[in-house]
Amino acid sequence: MPALSTGSGSDTGLYELLAALPAQLQPHVDSQEDLTFLWDMFGEKSLHSLVKIHEKLHYYEKQNPVPVLHGAAALADDLAEELQSKPLSSEIRELLKLLSKPNLKALLSVHDTVAQKNYDPVLPPMPDDIDEEEDSVKIIRLVKNREPLGATIKRDEHTGAIVVARIMRGGAADRSGLIHVGDELREVNGIPVDDKKPEEIIHILMFIRALFDYDPNEDKAIPCKEAGLAFRRGDILQIMSQDDATWWQAKHEGDANPRAGLIPSKHFQERRFALRRPEVQIQPLKISNRKSSGFRRSFRLSRKDKKTNKSMYECKKSDQYDTADIPTYEEVAKYKRQPNDKYRLVVLVGPVGVGLNELKRKLLISDTQHYGVTVPHTTRPRRSQESDGVEYIFISKHLFETDVQNNKFIEYGEYKNNYYGTSLDSVRSVLAKNKVCLLDVQPHTVKHLRTYEFKPFVIFIKPPSLDRLRETRKNAKIISSKDDKGTAKPFTEEDFQEMIKSAHVMESQYGHLFDKVIVNDDLATAYSELKTTFDRLETETFWVPISWLHS
Repeated sequence: MPALSTGSGSDTGLYELLAALPAQLQPHVDSQEDLTFLWDMFGEKSLHSLVKIHEKLHYYEKQNPVPVLHGAAALADDLAEELQSKPLSSEIRELLKLLSKPNLKALLSVHDTVAQKNYDPVLPPMPDDIDEEEDSVKIIRLVKNREPLGATIKRDEHTGAIVVARIMRGGAADRSGLIHVGDELREVNGIPVDDKKPEEIIHILMFIRALFDYDPNEDKAIPCKEAGLAFRRGDILQIMSQDDATWWQAKHEGDANPRAGLIPSKHFQERRFALRRPEVQIQPLKISNRKSSGFRRSFRLSRKDKKTNKSMYECKKSDQYDTADIPTYEEVAKYKRQPNDKYRLVVLVGPVGVGLNELKRKLLISDTQHYGVTVPHTTRPRRSQESDGVEYIFISKHLFETDVQNNKFIEYGEYKNNYYGTSLDSVRSVLAKNKVCLLDVQPHTVKHLRTYEFKPFVIFIKPPSLDRLRETRKNAKIISSKDDKGTAKPFTEEDFQEMIKSAHVMESQYGHLFDKVIVNDDLATAYSELKTTFDRLETETFWVPISWLHS
């Protein structure tokens, strides 16, 4: 280790030495990675603050400060009594007035209380029956700021205890100096871990899902591009440190390499997105006029119908509210459906004509006892061949509007002076029958369904390329009427262009809400992928927002 210069005088403080250390070490460091680590470690604000506090305490410890007296309040009372017997000059009157003020009396009383207390640490007495031959037990409570422990753990094969297997350099455990390899882990974040498996304990640590793509080589603000961590939207990252308000340290979940990389913090990235986000032009959405062979109609409007239908699409939340959210990261944890749990709500989204209803219909037909769809509400009169609660739930306009005011609808709209809508209770009704509820909605509605109650799994049905659309849909037809018998018309070039454009807008604005993307190039292939996804959803473990694990 090279000798270090500590300044011209012998009184150079630890803080000044710490600040100068990286520059003095620079000639002796071989790699840029090690230099970056030194600057990060010695430049941490929390470390600087801690050193400053240490120096202040050390200074006052040298001074050995002691109270001048322990009875200032009594002395003040004696002084006031003495002054009363003296000739009352203007100065004595002013002093007596000051000594009689309640706030000064309170101050002197607090002084006496503090002066009479002993602030030296009090240690509990040693037990009388301690066996000097036994190994000592060390109990540590490590208080962290929402960062992981910074250590890997394993179960001891002989004792069954959870022990520290490795300490991550620069992590919370390493910085504390209190935790060492071989130490037994008893508690994490206040949760006892005696009966937990190592993989269960890992879930207590902090993981996030990235909601945007990031390449440090394209980031002009990052202090060191080589130290950055690249990731894609949907990647799960383990946060190793949040000490720096601008640059967090993280690594990819499951990555065996313990080295952390820099990523922009949530607050910093939100600020950057907000500054460069273009002004979003809000487009009104309207009721769909597609039919799906007697199954649940989707409240979307095809391009042809926009020419004639003036009804505006509505939702309990506005588009303005949705687009104001800036997706960066969300904290997640692992979740696996238990046998007694309700099934997760499955939400399907996609542009008009992409084949979403056909895929949903094939799922329903494959197992009508396992899959279910919601029954929409309407205010139009019931027809002779219809049954209440089968095709629709028929209610009055007054009741419909009341339910709208009470936020009971996921989506609703008006068509030919009648209301149509999908209610939250209709979703609950399907789930209560121990069925998987298949729901297709506008993508901006998805965020309002992302709750502990529904735990939705969102699947985006995406169209293939324009050339493949022309090839695979050349004989397909689209029906564009809602309640009246409509004529099936072949897809036009304009339909294909609109489908591609709509899919692009959906994916760019709401892609961070999608758990799965399926390209419907071939219906049979897309259905097979969809069915496999459903089977995995019911048996495997998935990352979900951490708020979904607690009501």
